[in-house]
Amino acid sequence: MRIGVPKEIKNHEYRVGLVPSSVRELIHAGHQVIVETNAGFGVGVSDADYEAVGAMIASKPEDVFAVSDMIVKIKEPQPSEWKLLRSGQILFTYLHLAADPEQAKGLIDSGCIAIAYDTVTSPRGGLPLLMPSSEVAGRMSIQVGAHCLEKEKGGAGILLGGVPGVKPAKVTILGGGVVGTSAARTAMGFGAHVTIIDKSIYRLAELDMFFGGRLGTLYSSFETIEQCVVDSDLVIGAVLVPGAAAPKLVSEDMVKKMRKGSVLVDVAIDQGGCFETSRPTTFTHPTYIEHGIVHYCVTNMPGGVARTSAFALNNATLPFVLALAGKGYKKALLDDPYLMEGLNVYRGHITYEAVAHDLGYPYSDPKTLLRNKAA
Repeated sequence: MRIGVPKEIKNHEYRVGLVPSSVRELIHAGHQVIVETNAGFGVGVSDADYEAVGAMIASKPEDVFAVSDMIVKIKEPQPSEWKLLRSGQILFTYLHLAADPEQAKGLIDSGCIAIAYDTVTSPRGGLPLLMPSSEVAGRMSIQVGAHCLEKEKGGAGILLGGVPGVKPAKVTILGGGVVGTSAARTAMGFGAHVTIIDKSIYRLAELDMFFGGRLGTLYSSFETIEQCVVDSDLVIGAVLVPGAAAPKLVSEDMVKKMRKGSVLVDVAIDQGGCFETSRPTTFTHPTYIEHGIVHYCVTNMPGGVARTSAFALNNATLPFVLALAGKGYKKALLDDPYLMEGLNVYRGHITYEAVAHDLGYPYSDPKTLLRNKAA
């Protein structure tokens, strides 16, 4: 199979879909890999590094898309890339379609086979291709949150961990999954006072056992969220409903009640955000202030630490890329029900139920479509 790796064009996105070690594995398995020139520059990888492991270098994205059977990316395709996709071409990347109706239409119109990292599951549960980026985003959320609390950034001028004789900042994390756990570990490392809110008693018990008395845990309710958010210096939005739009857990009224100079970091912004006042931002202009509260809502946070993120993600995606390339997409999907969960768009049909529901499209059963030889 011919596998294409275009250079990412989203604002300040430096990661790359395949690093040289992954390319080497694919070529060893008998596949061809076409990499757009300078695709790996942002993670410290040169065209020569790719050529050394057998990849071909293409001078522009049109050349990559035109000859490839499968496109492997990091971020969702941008409007100029929708036009380059063709019917029957495999797209394997993050999609976050529930919050992006325009992208969904672009993929439907292209006739491509779009498989989303963000909805692939595993026998152990969870989302294995979202996990590396979630771990990075969780850690980063505390770093950027601490920075935003500085006075020069519009914050209240609070040091996250405090100093002897001055109390530390209060951090509330909404969601006890991978992002929330990573954020909690980092925040506690800074010395902050940390509370996680989650709707799963079992997850809260696990977190209590893991962190002990150093971490506060609370069951999620409207009242609990309101009390904690209003009393916090930094709030991390770390909720996730796989494939679906994020629930709006923090209302605009709650934001208005927060202390001026407090900070909201919405890691769920890829899925629409979990704060009512959230709107997507980029690394060029990462923050804005609304009702006196600093909002950080960058949609590709892990891209800020591109090298770490790209190599971590490749460790998780490579087995699936090898399966899709080696077996062909139909057999790979039908053989692996967990990979099948990643199929969001198939030749003009929405094949992920939560996406279809949130965007108002009819849902098509992916197994039925894949087993239809005429499709």
